[in-house]
Amino acid sequence: MSPSRQTRKVTLRDVAERAGVSISTASLVFSGRGPVAAATAGRVHAAAAELAYAGPDPLASSLRQGRAGTVAVIVEDRLLHAFRDPFALAVLDGLAQELDDMGTSMLLVADHGDSQPNPLAAHAIDAAIFPLCGRTVSPLVDHLLARRIPMVGAGAPVHDEVVHVVIDERGASATVTQHLVDLGHSALAHVLMPIGRHRATHRMDEAELEHAAYPDARDRGLGFLEVAGPGSPLVEAEFPDVAQGEVAGRILLDAPARRRPTGIVAQSDLLAAGVIRAAEGLGLRVPQDVSVTGFDGVDLPWLDRRLTTVEQPGEAKGRLLGSLTRRALAGEAPDDAPFEVRLRIGDTTAPPA
Repeated sequence: MSPSRQTRKVTLRDVAERAGVSISTASLVFSGRGPVAAATAGRVHAAAAELAYAGPDPLASSLRQGRAGTVAVIVEDRLLHAFRDPFALAVLDGLAQELDDMGTSMLLVADHGDSQPNPLAAHAIDAAIFPLCGRTVSPLVDHLLARRIPMVGAGAPVHDEVVHVVIDERGASATVTQHLVDLGHSALAHVLMPIGRHRATHRMDEAELEHAAYPDARDRGLGFLEVAGPGSPLVEAEFPDVAQGEVAGRILLDAPARRRPTGIVAQSDLLAAGVIRAAEGLGLRVPQDVSVTGFDGVDLPWLDRRLTTVEQPGEAKGRLLGSLTRRALAGEAPDDAPFEVRLRIGDTTAPPA
């Protein structure tokens, strides 16, 4: 390498000249977005290695295209909770596949919903996606609106400028509750995901549902009450996981038989698995002594049961979120997209003894 070459930054032109190809061909090799013969691509990569060329400058590329090439994926609270939830992982996986197909990277952001420094302020992004259960209001929406960044969500935050993948949460919850009623159950109880108070798992009053910070938990609760009837026991979980589902299950089931529900509708499969653990720990049989239902339809290979649940395919939901994002970035104004769910009958429900 000549002294003059060593004193300046190596460019794509240098690589193309060394490989004996045009700049456009070398560019296609690095982007992976065009048909280039394997032998030609090999020469380009070999030339890049000889010149210690790391690839095109992504900042320069984004400036030329007027795009950052990055989409913010905003998850409520700590990312830890999302990565422990198989449904959340399935949604993120489907979304990541769609963004990969677009050649767009994913910036994971935790939204704590408080007055902390804005986690998006220092990042260049093309769009923002709220892919999981979230609060009705997010302080990030006003910031994103001011930057004219398109937003896509899965039911929250609720704002006219956020395009959503929409599930009939209330109707789905009513359907799975009706399944228990049709089996003959009349003593029903409900285990809710957090509604926004972040306190220990506890019995709650149904009036609190109207003020829930999370619209999905609220609507699933209202769907349950629509069928089970007012006054049916409600327990709010501190976190939507197995451990808190077990706590909730003990609150409802550790009681004399005459005061114990014969059917429990849980707002997620993880909560339902926790309720089953609680029942078995108390010496109760599922479904002979108590029927349990979930919501999501995730694979729980460690649970020796096939849950009766509401199936909403997480990967497909993530892909639909990505598709809406693609359309928004193309300059379209997509409408909310309905997402179908269905009742799946498993072996955790049966007529009451």
